[in-house]
Amino acid sequence: MAGSRKNQFLELNDDVVAFRNFLRAERGMAANTVLAYDRDLERFTNWIAEGGMSDYRTPTLGELGTYIGFLNDEKLAPSSIARHIVSLKMFYRFLKLEERAQTSTVELLSSPALWERIPQVLSPSAVDRLIAAPQAGDRFHLRDRAILETLYATGCRASEVVGLKLQDLYLDSKFCKCLGKGNKQRIVPLGRSAINALNAYLGESRPNLTTDPAAIWVFVSRGGRQLSREMLWVLVKKYVVRAGLPSKISPHSLRHSFATHLLSGGADLRTVQELLGHSSIGTTQIYTHVDRDRLKSLHKKFHPRA
Repeated sequence: MAGSRKNQFLELNDDVVAFRNFLRAERGMAANTVLAYDRDLERFTNWIAEGGMSDYRTPTLGELGTYIGFLNDEKLAPSSIARHIVSLKMFYRFLKLEERAQTSTVELLSSPALWERIPQVLSPSAVDRLIAAPQAGDRFHLRDRAILETLYATGCRASEVVGLKLQDLYLDSKFCKCLGKGNKQRIVPLGRSAINALNAYLGESRPNLTTDPAAIWVFVSRGGRQLSREMLWVLVKKYVVRAGLPSKISPHSLRHSFATHLLSGGADLRTVQELLGHSSIGTTQIYTHVDRDRLKSLHKKFHPRA
């Protein structure tokens, strides 16, 4: 790498680190969100290191177009490319704030036409099969059953479920507190099935995993430590296979199913938005695509000229 390009690359890395600290300290973004921006910008910096752009502080539209072409060549999905563009725009807005670069060219980028993607949604009967998959012969079946029930009952993200603390549960009042993206807390109701599963786990199984009063997490490993998001993913995949469900099913599929089943049952979009912790209703609207038949029937029933 030539000297001037190497110096620019080091400056770019410094700017990315400063951007990361800005997101955490001043914007209060969740660690997972910051990590996502980090990954996108790492790809961008590696591309620049290979000579993709002459000066990252003054990008031309042609250079940015070449970068989008590079992302296409990497076989990224349109939704991933769109996310990379958002990351770039956020980064260059930060550089403008720091008087390090202008953003006008980057702002001209538009997201590629996104393929309409139907979320992976389970039918109610498939959800029942998955939740019933942990059996009495399994070592931690009460914990695993409670995890599956909680994922589906609350529509919470995997990170939110493993982040649940004992003080967040109000089982007598039938709700729990969830800490979502941007450290935003929300109240989520709990149904009877989830409450029963949690009570069974907390009363019979968790005391065998830990008796440490300092163990504040609801779901713990056999060593009494907080269950990791990766371990939760592994557990769900284990029971997906056992229930004979498609391999693409993941913890997030239960969140998709939660939202879809609520809309199918008549819940309004704003309520589902609040329960999911979406900051924008536009994010929640993806679930309207999975229930077109219901929307058509409602239109036919209530519109005067249907």
